[in-house]
Amino acid sequence: MQVDDWQLQTVSGGRFKVDGGTMFSVVPKPLWSRKVTVDELNRVDQATNCLLIRSSEKNVLVDTGYGSKLSDKQRKLIDAEEGNPLEQSLAEQGVTLEEIDTVILTHLHFDHAGGVTRRNEDGDLELEFSNAEHVIQQGEWDVAHADWPELRNVYSIENFGLLADSSQLRLIEGDVEIAPGIRSLVTGGHTEFHQAIIIEQGYDAFYYLADICPTSWNLPTAWCTGFDLNQLETRRSKRKILEEIADRDAWLLFDHDPELVAVKIAADDRGEFVITERRANF
Repeated sequence: MQVDDWQLQTVSGGRFKVDGGTMFSVVPKPLWSRKVTVDELNRVDQATNCLLIRSSEKNVLVDTGYGSKLSDKQRKLIDAEEGNPLEQSLAEQGVTLEEIDTVILTHLHFDHAGGVTRRNEDGDLELEFSNAEHVIQQGEWDVAHADWPELRNVYSIENFGLLADSSQLRLIEGDVEIAPGIRSLVTGGHTEFHQAIIIEQGYDAFYYLADICPTSWNLPTAWCTGFDLNQLETRRSKRKILEEIADRDAWLLFDHDPELVAVKIAADDRGEFVITERRANF
C-alpha cells in the first residue's frame, strides 16, 4: 500500500501458537472461544506481521519476529516455523537483509526482537541486519538489561545484546519522529515502555500497535493478554489509541492476527470498536 513517499508491505517473521488462556487472560474461555478455535493443546494461531516501509531512498523494518535461533524444544513448544521466515519473506519482496537501513523495535520480547541476531556457521552470534540502525526506547532497553528476577524469563539478551557494542543502536525517549512521516508513540501496558509506530503522510495514517492490541480478537478494551505487565494501563492506552484511529479513519495494523493485517474501525454505542473495513494483506 502506498502512503505518499512510503510503500507499506507486511512481511512474516514466522507463525507460531500460544496458549489460548494466556492470550485472553481473565476473559473466560466460553467468551473468547466464540471468536477463535484452539488445537488439542489449547493453543491459538499467531502471526508475526512485521512491517516493511520502503521509499526510493530507505528501507525500514518494524519488528523482526522470533528469528532463527530457537532450539528444537522451543520450536516444538510453540509450533514455530523452521528456518528464517523473515529472511524468506523479505526475499519474496526483493529485499535483502543488507538492504534494510533501519530496524524499529516496538519492544524486546522474543517474538519481536528474536530476528535481530542470528548464529553463523561457527555458532557465533551476529547481527541479522548488518547495515541497519536499530531504534529502541531507552526505557525498554534499560529494563531488558536490568536482570530483575521477576522478568528473567521475559527478555533474552542473545536477541539484542550485540547492539550494545555496536554503532548501530539508537535509543530514543518518548514520542519522537524516527524518520520523516514515521513516529513513535509510547503506550506502556504490555511492557512499561512498549511503543506503537505511526506512519503518516498528509491525511493518510497507519497505526502499528504491536502488542497493545495484537489481534482483532483483542479489540474489546478489556480483552488484554496475560503477557501484559500492566493490564490497567493497557486498557486505558488501548481505548485512547483506538478512539484516535477511529476519529482519523486511519488503518490499524495487527502484528499477531493470523487472518487480518489491517482494519478500519468505528466506535459503537457501547463505547467499544467494530471493524468497518478489513484487509488480509497488503
